[in-house]
Formats: sequence, C-alpha cells, structure tokens
Amino acid sequence: MPTYDYQCDACNHTFEEFQSMSDKPLKKCPKCKKQKLRRLLGTGAAILFKGSGFYSTDYRSDSYKQAAQADASKADAPKADTAKTTDSSGTAGKSDTSTPAAKSPPASPSKSPKSSP
Repeated sequence: MPTYDYQCDACNHTFEEFQSMSDKPLKKCPKCKKQKLRRLLGTGAAILFKGSGFYSTDYRSDSYKQAAQADASKADAPKADTAKTTDSSGTAGKSDTSTPAAKSPPASPSKSPKSSP
C-alpha cells in the first residue's frame, strides 16, 4: 500500500496518508475540517538498495564456491618447469627436471647481551 501526500488549500496543512490504491482520495482536512484537501502528485515509490550490493554470485551453491576456491589456489601456485619432450617412440612426456630441494634461509643470529667495555 502506498503513502500519498495531501495538502489543504485552506490552511496549507501538508501530511502523508497510508492508504490502498483502490481507496478514494481524501477530501476533508484533518486540521481545519474544510473540504479543500487535494492529493499531491508524487514521484512514486522507488526501489532502494542498501548495503554493499547484490550480485549474481551471492547465492551460488557450496560446491560451486569450493570449486572456484580450488581453481583460485591452483592459479596462485607457482608453476614448475613442465617443458615437454618427445622420446624415441614418438610419444610426448614430461622431461625430468629434478631440482634440488629449496634451501631454507640462514637462521638469524641469536641476540646476545651486549658486553660492557
């Protein structure tokens, strides 16, 4: 049910009235009781979205979200050297590029108490 704006031409009283669309417009002013009330033209009701937004992905299934998360983690992983070579039989295979294990950074020296001179 919409809210209508009314104004009295006799006393300039302005107010809003919450009524059904099928109801007849009011004629009598509630303040001065004269029959000089008219309904004002309004801009109408507008849809008002509040918040951060509404997206088509807001209501995706859990399986879709898990698959998207797995794809994202694969994309973020560093890619290894996967150069392809062909062997003598003509089939394609991955070349053996064994790399030594990654070295850990040297440990930082422990803080020792300062000696006085």
